[in-house]
Amino acid sequence: MSKKRWSVVIAVSVAVVAVLVAIFSFNKPAKDALSRFAVTFFNEAPDITFKDVASQAGIHFRHFYGTRTSQIPEDMGSGAAWIDYDQDGWQDLFVVNEVGPWGMSGEQMEKSPARCALYHNNGDGTFTDVTLKAGITFKGWGMGVDIGDYNNDGWPDIFIAADGHNVLYRNNGDGTFTDVTKKAGLYNYKGFWTDGRWGDYDRDGNLDLYVTGYLKYKKLGPGKVSQRYNVMVPENLNPLPFPAEPNLLFHNNGDGTFTEVSQKAGVTDIEGKSLSAVWCDFNDDGWPDLFVANDGTYNKLYMNKRDGTFLDVSDGTNVSDNRSSMGIGVGDWDQDGDMDLYLTNWEVEENGLYMNFFNPLMKMHSFQFRDVADRFGAGKVSEGLVSWGTSFIDFDNDTRLDLFFTNGSTDNMKNDPTRLVPMPSKLLWNIGIRKGFRDVSKYCGKVLSRKIVARGTAFGDYDNDGDVDVFIVNHEGQALLLRNDGGNRNNWLEASLTGTGKSNRSAIGGKVHLFVDGNMYIREVGVQSSYLSANSLVQHFGLGSYDHVDSLAVIWPDGTRQTFDRPPINKILKITEGNPNFSVFK
Repeated sequence: MSKKRWSVVIAVSVAVVAVLVAIFSFNKPAKDALSRFAVTFFNEAPDITFKDVASQAGIHFRHFYGTRTSQIPEDMGSGAAWIDYDQDGWQDLFVVNEVGPWGMSGEQMEKSPARCALYHNNGDGTFTDVTLKAGITFKGWGMGVDIGDYNNDGWPDIFIAADGHNVLYRNNGDGTFTDVTKKAGLYNYKGFWTDGRWGDYDRDGNLDLYVTGYLKYKKLGPGKVSQRYNVMVPENLNPLPFPAEPNLLFHNNGDGTFTEVSQKAGVTDIEGKSLSAVWCDFNDDGWPDLFVANDGTYNKLYMNKRDGTFLDVSDGTNVSDNRSSMGIGVGDWDQDGDMDLYLTNWEVEENGLYMNFFNPLMKMHSFQFRDVADRFGAGKVSEGLVSWGTSFIDFDNDTRLDLFFTNGSTDNMKNDPTRLVPMPSKLLWNIGIRKGFRDVSKYCGKVLSRKIVARGTAFGDYDNDGDVDVFIVNHEGQALLLRNDGGNRNNWLEASLTGTGKSNRSAIGGKVHLFVDGNMYIREVGVQSSYLSANSLVQHFGLGSYDHVDSLAVIWPDGTRQTFDRPPINKILKITEGNPNFSVFK
């Protein structure tokens, strides 16, 4: 092209830009629309928006009651879980709570309005609080929650980890729950318990339970401070001075009772100050391994030896970092067929992205991880933030797993030491294995920039519209329900699994492989533990512009494989173990 023609092109372009600037300079909505168009056009961010709809959805949940006294059990927060408790195809919501300042009397606890909450999904975008009707009465310093059908009766049950005694609620199948903690053999273990994870580690068809212990905590003298890295922290808020609380593994006896076997199985982690755990088949041998995230002590990875015991492979697999790990995200973000880890950490440590380099041609214990967070844009973005709930989720349905993590400080506000410092949430967009992740938080809704003291975070498609939504527990504030608007512009498919034979009814540990145009995308049921929380057990796949799926394969927890050719897209498939036909919910 001649210089003259180039000059004309440049002149016209400048004129067009000048006109657009003139048009939009005094019109903020138009400017926002133009800015968003430019961002999307130049592939800088996905065209989705998150909107907090908690109030209009009927969720009026406030975490904690009263004035905090700067004790660790108060500040670690609580979790939430998506649970279809009535099996109507819509995700209901369970939220754990802390009754108030640590050390309250029994009478004060009874008077506190802070309680756990169960919200029934009405199927129209709204929820109804059915907590008392459902018979859920627990009040205390609740921490983590997990969902699983431990007695295989077809109705998902609720486990709550707490400072004191844990609680197991059996689902009666009629909209009510019964506290069976003592009957199940779980009551005689008092401690500072943070999380509980259901998983069938021995593949006998019954869900076992791993419970993480945090600290042997006691209140220290007022005014004392201690150093954590280069930060001076009130000693009552620093986990380092306190001994660890060993973890527990409850084997499901198949008769409604459990037996504690952590020492026999080799997973006590006696020195670990554990906040989260996850069962996941990291070496793809069909048996669930166990990863434990520890705060200020070395993380642990236990490989399943297939005989009821585990081998500690933490050092050899490069995951035994001594940081302050809180939350766990699990997913195959690089689409190489194995599960990777994302760990949320304290403010001076950065979050970690552990890429799984498992080689299926090697021996089953020859697998390694490598922290590649900085290389792929998932590390420095968390500098200065205290991160908690997290998951790998394909929010824009482009087939690639993105990352979401919530933040909230453990430091007191300078102008009000009874309050914690709030922080914004982060959404990292997966733009491919070569470039990694990009922080697109500022483009995906003002609510992501809103500063809160986030803790537990649960992910699920509550409105069944084909994209993943987010629930966030806000310490000392109203909870947030972030509705995903726009994620379903791309195609999608969701699969809900039910085990009926040798596999547990919740199908936890089962895998779903989706095949399209030579590509394979994998999900594993129950591996997204976030922080003290439980994601929906419905497996979600974004399909991008694909207008079909070649096949969908389910590998059940007992190893049985079923394949479904050409399943419909933009639907929720209900798949039952052993049934050659699936049903379509939507």
